Amino acid sequence: MSEPVISAKSLTKRFGAFTALNGIDLEVYKGEIHALLGDNGAGKSTLIKILSGVHQPTSGGLFVDGKPVLFQSPRDATNAGIGTVYQDLALNPLMSVTRNFFMGRELYTGVRPFGVLRMKEMDEITHAEMTKIGINVSDPAQAVGTMSGGQRQTLAIARAIYFGAKVLILDEPTSALGQKQQMEVLKTMMRVRAYGNIAIIFITHNEVHSKLVADRFTFLALGEVIGKGTKASLASEDIRHLMAGGVAMADLEHELAAI
Repeated sequence: MSEPVISAKSLTKRFGAFTALNGIDLEVYKGEIHALLGDNGAGKSTLIKILSGVHQPTSGGLFVDGKPVLFQSPRDATNAGIGTVYQDLALNPLMSVTRNFFMGRELYTGVRPFGVLRMKEMDEITHAEMTKIGINVSDPAQAVGTMSGGQRQTLAIARAIYFGAKVLILDEPTSALGQKQQMEVLKTMMRVRAYGNIAIIFITHNEVHSKLVADRFTFLALGEVIGKGTKASLASEDIRHLMAGGVAMADLEHELAAI
């Protein structure tokens, strides 16, 4: 197997006396969707904040293309090709699709900020990049607030890829969406996967969605990895068991029956 595009080895993060992550090992390969699963408090958010440069680990190592890195800020992670799409998407609903796509990276003729925006060129790029992953924006000048939740997710994903993401971290991208919009996002993920050169880390609570698209799985509970494997090596029963934090379903049934 090729070198992982990003990996963590014995990654630990403490906040005072509280240990949020305890010895996490993770390997993510390009051309794959890697589902990161676990209940609230499992450590998923802390892990992706380390991968995206928001937090620094207390100990352990982070590697990109086999080389050790220490991100001091989200900008460091972005420069290394780590693109993170959070639940809030960092989109301005009153601004156009194009202005959101290029937010902070607008194309100018002349010296910024006194130059002239090259809107026609930016509109064409936005339309082309959105079309590549399945959303045909007929009018890039439309306000983002008029788009569906699934289309907004696609915009945020297309933006991250266009500006150099080789690892795409998607934080609960299907939560708070209707069923049709959830399917739009899953299709977008599969189109990005088909590029073959981008790794996707898919953070989710949804067992069904993970089984539909993921090639590889890592399960967290209380800040530790409790299981991992590929789609071929994990049966549905294994996934349900690990999603429950490693607790046997029979034990849960007995506890519920006792109430």
